[in-house]
Amino acid sequence: MNKVMTRTQRRPGTRPPGRQDTRRPGTTPPRAPGGDAPRTSPAGSPPPSPPRATPVPSPCPRGTRQGPAPQPRPTDLFAERLLAVLSGQRPVHCMLRHTAGRAYDELAWLAERGRLRTRGSRPVVRDIGYYVPRPGAIEAFARIGAGDRIRAMAFRLEQGPDLRWRCTAVELGGPRMPRAADDG
Repeated sequence: MNKVMTRTQRRPGTRPPGRQDTRRPGTTPPRAPGGDAPRTSPAGSPPPSPPRATPVPSPCPRGTRQGPAPQPRPTDLFAERLLAVLSGQRPVHCMLRHTAGRAYDELAWLAERGRLRTRGSRPVVRDIGYYVPRPGAIEAFARIGAGDRIRAMAFRLEQGPDLRWRCTAVELGGPRMPRAADDG
């Protein structure tokens, strides 16, 4: 069996057959060197103006405003950040400016033990709950799906005088970090 491929003979410098740019007219008008002259079509008349855009109805009902996108809660942000560190996806030092007090030491101690590291699938935050004991403080918990297991993570956030939230305590299910003698 002989297969024969036939191609139409192509002249160099031309477009392949079947590939036409529908946005351009058959010939391109000469350009004025100064760029001041209006562009004309081959027939000498000015090109047609582009069609006017019709107003698009907004997805919001009348009387409501579309404001900026809602900001994620600090509990959501910190749960993701802590999970990334505890699962080994991010280094511990990336949380240095987001922690206060013993929280950085607790986080480093927990990350060193690698309790949320899994083989195969990455751990994900399944659910987050929180309690506000006083204004400027949040105690939160997160359910973490790690492989076929569900783990618990608890953390406390406090708002500083600069209005930034910082993590002040972190715990996972299991043993806690031993306290030093000078800790009260």
